[in-house]
Amino acid sequence: MTKQFLDIEAFNKLLQKWNGKQIKVSKQELNDYDEAIIDLSAITYETHARRLDDYEPLHTLQLNGAGKVETDSKSYQALPKFTYEIPLEDSSLYQFDGERFALVTDRAIYTIEIFQ
Repeated sequence: MTKQFLDIEAFNKLLQKWNGKQIKVSKQELNDYDEAIIDLSAITYETHARRLDDYEPLHTLQLNGAGKVETDSKSYQALPKFTYEIPLEDSSLYQFDGERFALVTDRAIYTIEIFQ
């Protein structure tokens, strides 16, 4: 399948269709790879008007729901809170290939797909 670049509005509209489904979020950041499995109950966004430094993102995508994250020992533990946060930047790229989303930021690449 071909990857289609999206703006944030189209990305959000397509992702909202996955509410109520179990998703897998993979994050590749430098030499670190993480996976989380989430029972997606809501998709929200947060804006941080008062940032303390440039490391804190201006916007955050919040994937809400119960979930678990893979640990270094290849076992899973519950997410510390019912929200998986992805920092968004003005330069973030959003792609969809019909089966999975790719969200590319300056720090990491996130892949979101239905968990089989």
